Parts: sequence; C-alpha cells; structure tokens
Amino acid sequence: MINFRFNKIKQPNILIKDQNDIIKKHNEAIKERRKRDLYHNKNLHPITFSIPETKIINEISKKTKIMSSLIPGVLSTYIYNNEIDYYEEYRKSFFATTIKKGGWDCLRHYEIMANGCIPYFPNIENCPVNTMALLPKNLIIEGNKLYEKYKNRNINELLSDEFNECTDLAQKFVDYTRLNLTTNKITEYILNKSNNKTAKKILFLSEDPDPDYLRCLTLHGFKTIFGESCHDYPIIKHLYKMNNYNYSNLYGKGITYTNLLERNLHNDNFDKTIKEDIINKKYDLIVYGSYHRGTPFFDLVTKYYDPSKVIFLCGQDIGDCCHDSHIELLNKGFNVFVREL
Repeated sequence: MINFRFNKIKQPNILIKDQNDIIKKHNEAIKERRKRDLYHNKNLHPITFSIPETKIINEISKKTKIMSSLIPGVLSTYIYNNEIDYYEEYRKSFFATTIKKGGWDCLRHYEIMANGCIPYFPNIENCPVNTMALLPKNLIIEGNKLYEKYKNRNINELLSDEFNECTDLAQKFVDYTRLNLTTNKITEYILNKSNNKTAKKILFLSEDPDPDYLRCLTLHGFKTIFGESCHDYPIIKHLYKMNNYNYSNLYGKGITYTNLLERNLHNDNFDKTIKEDIINKKYDLIVYGSYHRGTPFFDLVTKYYDPSKVIFLCGQDIGDCCHDSHIELLNKGFNVFVREL
C-alpha cells in the first residue's frame, strides 16, 4: 500500500494583492467620479485671493534690478518688517519669484502684480484649471519666458527695446489686477455667480477671528462696496484702523490685509440683534467667510433663508478640506466658492 504524503504548500499572496489593487482602483474611481460631479455643479465656483485697490500702483516705478532678492521659502530673505519697504522691493524689480506653497493661490502673487512687478512662477503649467482660475495664467507663462530670456543680464545691460518689453508686461499685470483682482471685483464676482446682484444688506459670519486671507480680503471687498450695510459678525478687528493694535504680530506681519477700514463701518448695535435679524430676514444675503472654521447660527440661517441666499467660502490650503463637504452643501442648493479646486 502506497502512502501519499501531502505537504502544505504556501500559496503566494497574489490573490490578496490583486484584491487590494481592485479595492484601490475602485476607491480611486469613486473619488474621480465625485470630483467630476463636483466640478459640474452649477453652484460650485472657483475663487481666489484679491488685493485692495488702494495697494495698486498708479505707474511703474524705476527699475534697478532684474530679479527681486526676496525668495519665498528662504527665510534669510524675509528682511522686510513693514509694508512700505516690502512693496518697494517689488517696485524696483522687474521680476519676483513666487511659488505654490500650502496652496497654489498665494497673496504674494497679488502683491507682486499690484506693485508693477512680473511674477516668475515655475511650474505654473501644472496648476489645475479650476485653481487660480481668475488669475492671468497665460500672462504669467509669458513672464516666465521673458525672465528666462533676461535672467543672466544686468539691468544696465538692457537695451531700450528690451527694457520697454519688460515694462510693458509689468503694466499688463497692473492693469489686469486692477480690472479683475481687487477685493471689490471679487465681491462683484461672488454676487454675479451666485445670482445675488440685487442684494443690499449682507451678513458676513465668521467664528475664528484669526487671519484667513480669503475671508479677510473678501470681507474687505464687501465692506468697501456696502459699508455699514455689510455687517461682519463677530467684528474682524484687524481689518479696521484701531489705536494700540499691533498688526505686525499677525500672520504675514499684517501686510496688505490689515488696518484698512474706518472703525465706524462696523455698527456695534447690530451685534446685539443678530438672531432676531436672521429670523426677521433683515439681510438679503448671508456669507460664511470660512465654513471650515465655523458656521455660527447655521441652524437658524438654514431655517429662515433659502439656500440661494447663503454663500460658503473655502479658503483652505490643498488637502485641508474634503470634496465631500462641498458636495453636502451643494446638494442642499448652497453656493460654494473654493480656493483650491
């Protein structure tokens, strides 16, 4: 009688690996489908930072160097402690480097353009089409090529037509910024895209008073257009001109986005009746300046206001917010404006 002895053969983890790959691909497909659905929603809109019109130069300053010595990410070049000196660095330079940091959108882009300087933005071609959608990406690409042409030259070596070529492009950036990227223009963009052009009274709600560039700059636009009729609750103190307030202790040393508004543009009496005013629909439009950082009175607002009259802004960096949270709001009919789409 022959005895057969069967040894247990260890099977490779091929099936497990294949299964994991299938699950991974399935999850990726779901994410892509959600992203496509998200982008096709009529109530989802790209948005960018902006800059107060008062920060934009009226004419190109005398240029003394090709490239600014201020390099993002290189802390040793962060030598400017006040707005005047910081802006002057850009005004005397033909080009200034700017890069993607926490997100593609960066306040530095606007400060460079507003001061008659050409942004040199490596890898701008990789920016998603719906991110920085309001910026002149084609002009930036043109500026990159121009910098490559002159980067090894001294400014005193430029011929008259070469100097004019750089000056003309710098002027195009100034003009584009004034026409499209001021805080007022972004406010108008929000009102147009959300079909709220007839709104007269705005309630701008926040929870976290700390600086948030998108919230702060957009609020400045609303306050500039509507004055006291746009009520920010709670008051974003660093936007206002206040005595004994150390703006330089804030993020980015408070440059560009602080100390902008007269204090009388905030009516403290309106703070006392917020709930009643929401219930009585005193305001034509409710704007949440940073919905990831808090949505005060959300239940009350959604009870008394149609979703078309409620706007949510998202100024978070890449990866700091979830597309699912946008979808949840969009499915309820709210308008959502997102910086890093």
